[in-house]
Amino acid sequence: MPITETHQEIRRTARRFAEEVIRPRAEALDHDEAFPADIYWQMGQLGLFGITVPAEMGGAGLDALGYALVMEELSRGYASIADQCGLYELIGTLLSLHGTDAQRERWLGPLLAAELKPAYCLTEAEAGSDLSNLKTFADKTADGWRLTGSKLWIHNAPVADVGFVLARTDKEAGKRGMSIFIVPFDAPGVSRGPKEHKMGQRASQVGALQFDDVRLPADALLGTEGRGFHIMMGALDKGRIGIAALAVGIAQAGLEAALAYAGQRRQFGQPVADFQGLQWMLADMVKDITAARLLVHHAAEAFDSGGQSTIFCSMAKCFAADMAVAQTANAVQIFGGSGYIRGFEVERLYRDAKITQIYEGTNQIQRTIIARELLKNGVPA
Repeated sequence: MPITETHQEIRRTARRFAEEVIRPRAEALDHDEAFPADIYWQMGQLGLFGITVPAEMGGAGLDALGYALVMEELSRGYASIADQCGLYELIGTLLSLHGTDAQRERWLGPLLAAELKPAYCLTEAEAGSDLSNLKTFADKTADGWRLTGSKLWIHNAPVADVGFVLARTDKEAGKRGMSIFIVPFDAPGVSRGPKEHKMGQRASQVGALQFDDVRLPADALLGTEGRGFHIMMGALDKGRIGIAALAVGIAQAGLEAALAYAGQRRQFGQPVADFQGLQWMLADMVKDITAARLLVHHAAEAFDSGGQSTIFCSMAKCFAADMAVAQTANAVQIFGGSGYIRGFEVERLYRDAKITQIYEGTNQIQRTIIARELLKNGVPA
């Protein structure tokens, strides 16, 4: 699938915004661990949330390839900002595909305009890669549901207005006994743990949530009862495309910084870019970044075609994340001692890259998925 003029237009919009608004503030946001609500409000006005949500529902109405292009460009500015775009994409996907008209009217428009902040609530202390061990439970009541449990490492938990919470509704049905609930965080019984202080992507807020007998109306259920696990997993294929593109953006920013530094820094009377060993590092960086980008675009095209895309999404996420960690390490190496010092962009990029190997399914889980799909369906075309 070619990159169309519509794709180019939104990529230019995202790149301009990243260069003019995001990148100048990236170091301060990382240092302060600040939540940049003003940046997100501007992104909402530009239509940078809900890239694949249909236009008639308030989104940009583009495809997964458009989403990948936006995520890469935003991440070149600062991965924490791109991460927020990815979160809104997941929530927008859930509501646009599985929400009722009333749920979309109440939640989708305000979310895409960044008037509300969402949280995507899956992980628990004993249920990360293994969601079959989920403990949060929702009981039916006479007029709705009662939610009890806790969540861990939840993106936006310290600041979110509403959560999309995966909970058990049938303790005996395994993955077929999970459902999704829309939970306003001002509801009685909802409490938050302290903000976690992370290694990287520090402007992205993460924390714990507690649900103590939270009473919910019947229409808090999103989609079909018992289908929550499958709905969440369906959204994660697109999420992995987003994280893969985010990883490419981090690595691209590292390459650009390393290339500029190598031409300026002099040792032994000449620019360090003249040394063959360093040239080979730059060659590996651009080679692997290009390969990862093409794999991301291929995964997006497979997803947009409506066919079996899971193996491509997992390959893209796994390869791009490993690449980003390796190539931002090369960027630090090219900077030498300076690259290890706070305040140099490549030091932050190296820290920001690491989490891409962990969230949206660890890279070990991605390899398990790839092998499972390969054994089940054969070598993908």
